[in-house]
Amino acid sequence: MGDDVRLRAVVSLAQTMAAAHTPRGSWRAAALGACEALGGSFAALSVWERGRGRLRVLVNAGERAEGEEEFPEEETYPVHRFPEITEFLHERWAGGGEPDAWVETADGPVGGTPCVGVRGYGRGYCQQRVAALRRRGRGCCVVAPIVLHGRAWGELYVARPVGQPVFGREDADFATVLAAVVAAGISQTERLEEVRKLAFTDPLTGLANRRAVDVRLDEAVERHRADGAVVSLVVCDLNGLKRVNDTHGHAVGDRLLERFGSVLSRCGAMLPGALAARLGGDEFCLLAVGPEVDEVIRVAAELCERAAELELGDGVACGIASTGDPIGPVVSARRLFRLADAAQYRAKAARSTEPVVAGRDGEVIRLADAPPRSPHDRRHLRGNRP
Repeated sequence: MGDDVRLRAVVSLAQTMAAAHTPRGSWRAAALGACEALGGSFAALSVWERGRGRLRVLVNAGERAEGEEEFPEEETYPVHRFPEITEFLHERWAGGGEPDAWVETADGPVGGTPCVGVRGYGRGYCQQRVAALRRRGRGCCVVAPIVLHGRAWGELYVARPVGQPVFGREDADFATVLAAVVAAGISQTERLEEVRKLAFTDPLTGLANRRAVDVRLDEAVERHRADGAVVSLVVCDLNGLKRVNDTHGHAVGDRLLERFGSVLSRCGAMLPGALAARLGGDEFCLLAVGPEVDEVIRVAAELCERAAELELGDGVACGIASTGDPIGPVVSARRLFRLADAAQYRAKAARSTEPVVAGRDGEVIRLADAPPRSPHDRRHLRGNRP
Protein backbone atom coordinates (compact mmCIF):
# COMPACT_ATOMS: atom_id res chain seq x y z
CA MET A 1 0.00 0.00 0.00
CA GLY A 2 1.51 3.31 -1.09
CA ASP A 3 2.09 6.31 1.14
CA ASP A 4 -0.61 8.36 -0.62
CA VAL A 5 -3.17 5.62 -0.09
CA ARG A 6 -2.30 5.35 3.57
CA LEU A 7 -2.42 9.12 4.01
CA ARG A 8 -5.90 9.20 2.52
CA ALA A 9 -6.92 6.35 4.83
CA VAL A 10 -5.69 8.32 7.86
CA VAL A 11 -7.58 11.44 6.77
CA SER A 12 -10.73 9.43 6.09
CA LEU A 13 -10.53 7.76 9.51
CA ALA A 14 -10.18 11.10 11.29
CA GLN A 15 -13.04 12.67 9.35
CA THR A 16 -15.40 9.75 9.89
CA MET A 17 -14.78 9.70 13.63
CA ALA A 18 -15.25 13.48 13.83
CA ALA A 19 -18.60 13.18 12.06
CA ALA A 20 -19.94 10.60 14.54
CA HIS A 21 -22.64 11.91 16.88
CA THR A 22 -22.39 9.29 19.65
CA PRO A 23 -19.64 7.30 21.37
CA ARG A 24 -20.87 4.12 19.68
CA GLY A 25 -20.79 5.83 16.32
CA SER A 26 -17.24 6.95 16.99
CA TRP A 27 -16.13 3.46 18.06
CA ARG A 28 -17.68 1.89 15.00
CA ALA A 29 -16.09 4.46 12.71
CA ALA A 30 -12.70 3.80 14.31
CA ALA A 31 -12.93 0.03 13.89
CA LEU A 32 -14.24 0.09 10.33
CA GLY A 33 -11.79 2.80 9.25
CA ALA A 34 -8.80 0.93 10.64
CA CYS A 35 -10.05 -2.34 9.17
CA GLU A 36 -10.27 -0.82 5.70
CA ALA A 37 -6.95 1.03 6.01
CA LEU A 38 -5.09 -2.16 6.94
CA GLY A 39 -6.89 -4.41 4.47
CA GLY A 40 -8.45 -6.49 7.22
CA SER A 41 -11.75 -8.33 7.35
CA PHE A 42 -12.53 -7.69 11.02
CA ALA A 43 -11.67 -5.09 13.64
CA ALA A 44 -12.42 -4.52 17.30
CA LEU A 45 -11.94 -1.65 19.71
CA SER A 46 -11.43 -2.45 23.39
CA VAL A 47 -10.91 -0.41 26.55
CA TRP A 48 -8.75 -1.35 29.52
CA GLU A 49 -10.88 -1.05 32.67
CA ARG A 50 -8.15 -0.83 35.27
CA GLY A 51 -10.45 -0.87 38.28
CA ARG A 52 -11.98 -4.16 37.19
CA GLY A 53 -8.81 -5.67 35.77
CA ARG A 54 -10.27 -6.44 32.39
CA LEU A 55 -10.23 -5.58 28.71
CA ARG A 56 -13.80 -4.79 27.59
CA VAL A 57 -14.76 -4.94 23.91
CA LEU A 58 -16.65 -1.82 22.81
CA VAL A 59 -17.33 -2.76 19.19
CA ASN A 60 -16.82 -5.64 16.76
CA ALA A 61 -16.89 -4.50 13.13
CA GLY A 62 -16.58 -6.19 9.76
CA GLU A 63 -16.97 -9.94 9.25
CA ARG A 64 -17.97 -11.11 12.72
CA ALA A 65 -17.62 -14.73 13.79
CA GLU A 66 -20.47 -16.69 15.31
CA GLY A 67 -21.36 -15.25 18.71
CA GLU A 68 -19.67 -11.90 18.15
CA GLU A 69 -22.02 -8.94 18.60
CA GLU A 70 -21.45 -5.51 17.09
CA PHE A 71 -21.82 -3.75 20.45
CA PRO A 72 -21.40 -6.50 23.06
CA GLU A 73 -22.69 -5.82 26.53
CA GLU A 74 -20.30 -8.09 28.39
CA GLU A 75 -17.48 -9.32 26.15
CA THR A 76 -14.55 -8.97 28.50
CA TYR A 77 -11.14 -10.58 28.97
CA PRO A 78 -9.17 -10.59 32.25
CA VAL A 79 -5.94 -8.70 31.66
CA HIS A 80 -3.91 -11.38 33.39
CA ARG A 81 -4.59 -13.47 30.29
CA PHE A 82 -3.04 -10.69 28.17
CA PRO A 83 0.05 -9.56 30.12
CA GLU A 84 1.15 -7.26 27.28
CA ILE A 85 -1.74 -4.97 28.20
CA THR A 86 -0.49 -4.32 31.71
CA GLU A 87 3.22 -4.82 31.13
CA PHE A 88 4.06 -3.78 27.59
CA LEU A 89 1.39 -1.10 27.19
CA HIS A 90 2.39 0.58 30.41
CA GLU A 91 5.77 -0.45 31.78
CA ARG A 92 7.60 -0.45 28.44
CA TRP A 93 6.92 3.21 27.70
CA ALA A 94 5.76 4.83 30.94
CA GLY A 95 9.09 6.64 31.17
CA GLY A 96 8.98 7.94 27.60
CA GLY A 97 8.81 6.81 24.02
CA GLU A 98 5.92 5.42 22.03
CA PRO A 99 4.28 1.98 22.21
CA ASP A 100 4.47 -0.25 19.16
CA ALA A 101 1.84 -2.42 17.53
CA TRP A 102 2.52 -6.10 17.04
CA VAL A 103 1.42 -8.97 14.79
CA GLU A 104 0.27 -12.44 15.72
CA THR A 105 -0.74 -15.39 13.54
CA ALA A 106 -2.81 -18.51 13.97
CA ASP A 107 0.42 -20.47 13.49
CA GLY A 108 2.18 -18.70 16.35
CA PRO A 109 4.91 -16.01 16.35
CA VAL A 110 5.94 -14.68 12.96
CA GLY A 111 9.15 -16.28 11.69
CA GLY A 112 9.63 -18.24 14.91
CA THR A 113 10.41 -15.03 16.84
CA PRO A 114 8.44 -13.20 19.49
CA CYS A 115 5.39 -11.30 18.31
CA VAL A 116 6.35 -8.62 15.83
CA GLY A 117 6.76 -5.36 17.70
CA VAL A 118 6.93 -6.89 21.16
CA ARG A 119 10.67 -6.95 21.54
CA GLY A 120 11.96 -9.15 24.32
CA TYR A 121 8.67 -10.92 24.98
CA GLY A 122 8.29 -14.62 24.34
CA ARG A 123 5.69 -16.90 22.83
CA GLY A 124 3.74 -17.17 26.09
CA TYR A 125 2.30 -13.69 25.66
CA CYS A 126 0.71 -14.70 22.33
CA GLN A 127 -1.03 -17.92 23.29
CA GLN A 128 -4.43 -16.49 24.15
CA ARG A 129 -4.67 -14.46 20.96
CA VAL A 130 -3.39 -17.33 18.82
CA ALA A 131 -6.08 -19.57 20.27
CA ALA A 132 -8.71 -16.90 19.57
CA LEU A 133 -7.56 -16.56 15.96
CA ARG A 134 -7.86 -20.28 15.38
CA ARG A 135 -11.23 -20.50 17.10
CA ARG A 136 -12.70 -17.77 14.89
CA GLY A 137 -11.14 -18.86 11.60
CA ARG A 138 -8.75 -15.93 11.30
CA GLY A 139 -5.22 -16.19 10.03
CA CYS A 140 -3.48 -13.22 11.61
CA CYS A 141 -4.03 -9.99 13.50
CA VAL A 142 -2.29 -6.73 14.30
CA VAL A 143 -2.78 -5.22 17.74
CA ALA A 144 -2.10 -1.53 18.37
CA PRO A 145 -2.21 0.12 21.80
CA ILE A 146 -4.38 3.23 22.14
CA VAL A 147 -2.84 5.91 24.34
CA LEU A 148 -5.03 8.64 25.80
CA HIS A 149 -3.86 11.42 28.14
CA GLY A 150 -0.50 9.71 28.48
CA ARG A 151 -1.93 6.39 29.62
CA ALA A 152 -2.79 3.11 27.97
CA TRP A 153 -6.52 3.42 27.22
CA GLY A 154 -7.08 0.18 25.32
CA GLU A 155 -6.31 -1.43 22.00
CA LEU A 156 -7.18 -1.53 18.33
CA TYR A 157 -7.33 -5.03 16.85
CA VAL A 158 -7.52 -5.80 13.12
CA ALA A 159 -7.58 -9.32 11.66
CA ARG A 160 -7.41 -11.05 8.29
CA PRO A 161 -8.93 -14.42 7.39
CA VAL A 162 -6.98 -17.61 6.83
CA GLY A 163 -5.36 -17.60 3.38
CA GLN A 164 -4.79 -13.83 3.23
CA PRO A 165 -1.27 -12.33 3.47
CA VAL A 166 0.09 -12.07 6.99
CA PHE A 167 0.56 -8.58 8.41
CA GLY A 168 4.17 -7.40 8.36
CA ARG A 169 6.32 -4.89 10.15
CA GLU A 170 5.12 -2.01 7.94
CA ASP A 171 1.53 -2.92 8.73
CA ALA A 172 2.31 -2.87 12.46
CA ASP A 173 3.93 0.56 12.13
CA PHE A 174 0.91 1.86 10.21
CA ALA A 175 -1.42 0.38 12.84
CA THR A 176 0.45 2.44 15.45
CA VAL A 177 -0.29 5.59 13.43
CA LEU A 178 -3.95 4.62 13.07
CA ALA A 179 -4.20 4.00 16.82
CA ALA A 180 -2.94 7.54 17.44
CA VAL A 181 -5.65 8.90 15.13
CA VAL A 182 -8.25 6.79 16.93
CA ALA A 183 -7.01 8.13 20.29
CA ALA A 184 -7.49 11.71 19.08
CA GLY A 185 -11.00 10.87 17.89
CA ILE A 186 -11.92 9.21 21.17
CA SER A 187 -10.61 12.21 23.09
CA GLN A 188 -12.80 14.53 21.01
CA THR A 189 -15.84 12.29 21.55
CA GLU A 190 -15.27 12.25 25.30
CA ARG A 191 -15.05 16.05 25.39
CA LEU A 192 -18.24 16.39 23.35
CA GLU A 193 -20.06 13.91 25.59
CA GLU A 194 -18.96 15.84 28.66
CA VAL A 195 -20.20 19.09 27.15
CA ARG A 196 -23.46 17.42 26.15
CA LYS A 197 -23.87 15.98 29.62
CA LEU A 198 -23.29 19.36 31.24
CA ALA A 199 -25.72 21.02 28.83
CA PHE A 200 -28.55 18.66 29.80
CA THR A 201 -27.76 17.91 33.46
CA ASP A 202 -28.45 19.81 36.67
CA PRO A 203 -25.06 20.08 38.40
CA LEU A 204 -26.43 19.97 41.97
CA THR A 205 -28.73 16.95 41.81
CA GLY A 206 -27.40 15.11 38.76
CA LEU A 207 -30.94 15.01 37.33
CA ALA A 208 -31.85 16.25 33.88
CA ASN A 209 -32.29 20.03 33.56
CA ARG A 210 -34.96 22.24 31.99
CA ARG A 211 -33.32 22.09 28.58
CA ALA A 212 -33.43 18.29 28.58
CA VAL A 213 -37.10 18.36 29.61
CA ASP A 214 -37.98 20.80 26.81
CA VAL A 215 -36.33 18.58 24.20
CA ARG A 216 -37.86 15.35 25.53
CA LEU A 217 -41.30 16.87 25.99
CA ASP A 218 -41.37 18.19 22.42
CA GLU A 219 -40.49 14.69 21.18
CA ALA A 220 -43.09 13.11 23.45
CA VAL A 221 -45.90 15.37 22.23
CA GLU A 222 -44.96 14.64 18.62
CA ARG A 223 -45.14 10.94 19.38
CA HIS A 224 -48.54 11.40 21.04
CA ARG A 225 -49.86 13.19 17.98
CA ALA A 226 -48.44 10.46 15.72
CA ASP A 227 -49.51 7.28 17.52
CA GLY A 228 -51.52 8.31 20.57
CA ALA A 229 -48.88 7.44 23.16
CA VAL A 230 -49.85 8.58 26.65
CA VAL A 231 -47.69 11.48 27.80
CA SER A 232 -47.78 12.47 31.46
CA LEU A 233 -46.02 15.35 33.18
CA VAL A 234 -45.65 15.62 36.95
CA VAL A 235 -44.55 19.07 38.18
CA CYS A 236 -43.36 19.41 41.78
CA ASP A 237 -42.49 22.35 44.01
CA LEU A 238 -40.39 21.50 47.07
CA ASN A 239 -42.04 23.26 50.01
CA GLY A 240 -40.06 25.11 52.66
CA LEU A 241 -36.77 25.56 50.79
CA LYS A 242 -36.63 29.31 51.48
CA ARG A 243 -37.19 28.73 55.19
CA VAL A 244 -34.41 26.15 55.26
CA ASN A 245 -32.04 28.50 53.40
CA ASP A 246 -32.85 31.42 55.71
CA THR A 247 -32.65 29.37 58.91
CA HIS A 248 -29.91 26.86 58.25
CA GLY A 249 -28.02 28.29 55.26
CA HIS A 250 -27.86 27.48 51.58
CA ALA A 251 -25.56 24.48 52.08
CA VAL A 252 -28.30 22.75 54.08
CA GLY A 253 -30.86 23.84 51.48
CA ASP A 254 -28.70 22.27 48.78
CA ARG A 255 -28.61 19.01 50.69
CA LEU A 256 -32.40 19.06 50.91
CA LEU A 257 -32.59 19.56 47.15
CA GLU A 258 -30.16 16.69 46.59
CA ARG A 259 -32.12 14.37 48.88
CA PHE A 260 -35.39 15.18 47.16
CA GLY A 261 -33.67 14.66 43.80
CA SER A 262 -32.72 11.15 44.92
CA VAL A 263 -36.30 10.43 46.00
CA LEU A 264 -37.58 11.72 42.65
CA SER A 265 -35.09 9.57 40.77
CA ARG A 266 -36.10 6.42 42.66
CA CYS A 267 -39.78 7.08 42.12
CA GLY A 268 -39.26 7.89 38.46
CA ALA A 269 -37.47 4.57 38.00
CA MET A 270 -40.81 2.84 38.57
CA LEU A 271 -42.12 4.38 35.35
CA PRO A 272 -40.18 2.78 32.46
CA GLY A 273 -38.22 5.39 30.51
CA ALA A 274 -39.35 8.31 32.71
CA LEU A 275 -37.17 11.43 32.85
CA ALA A 276 -36.56 12.94 36.30
CA ALA A 277 -35.49 16.58 36.19
CA ARG A 278 -34.86 19.71 38.19
CA LEU A 279 -36.41 22.66 36.39
CA GLY A 280 -34.64 25.22 38.56
CA GLY A 281 -34.75 26.50 42.13
CA ASP A 282 -37.20 24.32 44.07
CA GLU A 283 -39.08 23.05 40.98
CA PHE A 284 -38.80 19.49 39.72
CA CYS A 285 -40.66 17.25 37.29
CA LEU A 286 -41.18 13.72 36.01
CA LEU A 287 -41.93 13.09 32.34
CA ALA A 288 -43.36 9.70 31.41
CA VAL A 289 -44.25 8.41 27.94
CA GLY A 290 -46.24 5.19 27.71
CA PRO A 291 -47.42 4.31 31.23
CA GLU A 292 -51.12 4.76 31.92
CA VAL A 293 -52.09 7.88 33.82
CA ASP A 294 -53.31 5.94 36.88
CA GLU A 295 -49.85 4.39 37.27
CA VAL A 296 -48.27 7.85 37.02
CA ILE A 297 -50.66 9.10 39.72
CA ARG A 298 -49.74 6.18 42.00
CA VAL A 299 -46.04 6.97 41.64
CA ALA A 300 -46.66 10.70 42.19
CA ALA A 301 -48.64 9.91 45.36
CA GLU A 302 -45.77 7.76 46.59
CA LEU A 303 -43.40 10.63 45.76
CA CYS A 304 -45.45 13.00 47.92
CA GLU A 305 -45.39 10.50 50.78
CA ARG A 306 -41.63 10.07 50.59
CA ALA A 307 -41.03 13.84 50.29
CA ALA A 308 -43.02 14.43 53.47
CA GLU A 309 -40.53 12.23 55.34
CA LEU A 310 -37.48 14.32 54.40
CA GLU A 311 -35.85 16.01 57.37
CA LEU A 312 -36.31 19.81 57.46
CA GLY A 313 -38.55 19.81 54.40
CA ASP A 314 -42.27 20.58 54.29
CA GLY A 315 -43.21 18.02 51.66
CA VAL A 316 -43.95 18.81 48.04
CA ALA A 317 -46.77 20.36 46.03
CA CYS A 318 -47.44 18.12 43.06
CA GLY A 319 -49.50 18.63 39.90
CA ILE A 320 -50.12 16.20 37.05
CA ALA A 321 -51.28 16.64 33.49
CA SER A 322 -51.66 13.68 31.15
CA THR A 323 -52.96 13.06 27.67
CA GLY A 324 -54.64 10.03 29.21
CA ASP A 325 -57.11 12.34 31.00
CA PRO A 326 -59.82 14.63 29.56
CA ILE A 327 -57.69 17.75 29.18
CA GLY A 328 -58.53 18.50 25.57
CA PRO A 329 -56.22 18.34 22.55
CA VAL A 330 -52.53 18.61 23.38
CA VAL A 331 -51.10 20.33 20.34
CA SER A 332 -47.91 21.56 21.99
CA ALA A 333 -45.55 20.75 24.82
CA ARG A 334 -46.27 24.18 26.27
CA ARG A 335 -49.96 23.36 26.80
CA LEU A 336 -49.20 20.17 28.74
CA PHE A 337 -46.63 22.00 30.83
CA ARG A 338 -49.04 24.82 31.67
CA LEU A 339 -51.75 22.37 32.71
CA ALA A 340 -49.38 20.47 35.00
CA ASP A 341 -48.04 23.72 36.42
CA ALA A 342 -51.59 24.99 37.11
CA ALA A 343 -52.42 21.73 38.90
CA GLN A 344 -49.30 22.13 40.97
CA TYR A 345 -50.34 25.66 41.96
CA ARG A 346 -53.73 24.31 43.05
CA ALA A 347 -51.99 21.70 45.18
CA LYS A 348 -49.78 24.38 46.74
CA ALA A 349 -52.70 26.73 47.43
CA ALA A 350 -54.67 23.91 49.06
CA ARG A 351 -51.58 22.82 51.03
CA SER A 352 -52.28 19.36 49.66
CA THR A 353 -49.86 16.64 50.62
CA GLU A 354 -51.01 14.58 47.63
CA PRO A 355 -51.08 15.28 43.88
CA VAL A 356 -53.71 17.32 42.04
CA VAL A 357 -54.55 16.08 38.55
CA ALA A 358 -55.56 18.32 35.66
CA GLY A 359 -58.87 17.37 34.08
CA ARG A 360 -60.29 15.78 37.21
CA ASP A 361 -62.16 18.85 38.49
CA GLY A 362 -59.43 19.73 40.91
CA GLU A 363 -59.81 16.35 42.59
CA VAL A 364 -57.06 15.51 45.06
CA ILE A 365 -56.00 11.91 44.37
CA ARG A 366 -55.33 10.27 47.71
CA LEU A 367 -52.89 7.45 48.19
CA ALA A 368 -55.60 5.48 50.00
CA ASP A 369 -57.78 5.70 46.90
CA ALA A 370 -55.09 4.40 44.55
CA PRO A 371 -54.70 0.68 43.87
CA PRO A 372 -52.22 -0.80 46.39
CA ARG A 373 -48.58 -1.10 45.39
CA SER A 374 -46.82 -4.40 45.61
CA PRO A 375 -44.42 -5.01 48.54
CA HIS A 376 -41.58 -5.18 45.99
CA ASP A 377 -42.37 -1.69 44.68
CA ARG A 378 -42.49 -0.17 48.16
CA ARG A 379 -39.18 -1.77 49.12
CA HIS A 380 -37.66 -0.38 45.91
CA LEU A 381 -38.76 3.15 46.76
CA ARG A 382 -37.83 2.99 50.43
CA GLY A 383 -34.38 1.47 49.91
CA ASN A 384 -35.43 -1.89 51.39
CA ARG A 385 -36.61 -0.34 54.63
CA PRO A 386 -39.04 -2.49 56.65
